[in-house]
Amino acid sequence: MIIVDTGPLYAAADADDIHPEACTRVLQEAAEQLVAPVSVVIEAAFLIGKHLGPESEARFLRSILPSGIVIEHLTAVDLDRSAELLATYADLRLGTVDASVVAVAERLGAATIMTVDRRHFSVVRPRHRDAFVLLP
Repeated sequence: MIIVDTGPLYAAADADDIHPEACTRVLQEAAEQLVAPVSVVIEAAFLIGKHLGPESEARFLRSILPSGIVIEHLTAVDLDRSAELLATYADLRLGTVDASVVAVAERLGAATIMTVDRRHFSVVRPRHRDAFVLLP
């Protein structure tokens, strides 16, 4: 299982992004199940709409179901863990979406996160392992 962060979804939608090829390749060729917390989907849609326009935002939303990405809802436990992570990593300014990615990865026992955000995800130490494997 691979937990997907916002950056790769945005990069796949924006040909001018610096990571589109690597992100699109992993999204299309991953042998493991791709899982995106609902917070990631909402943030990606917002950024795509803001930077690429409403047609791109609508195209992104329509692409999620056929892509095979599972949208994972946040539980009360995820929200509590996210708040804990925000407090623990206050100096890092982790943010709610990244904290929710970690919380969902912990709950599902996922070792791998697909992200272009090495700054946050290389620092945060999950409860279930020493560190995350980061793609691409």
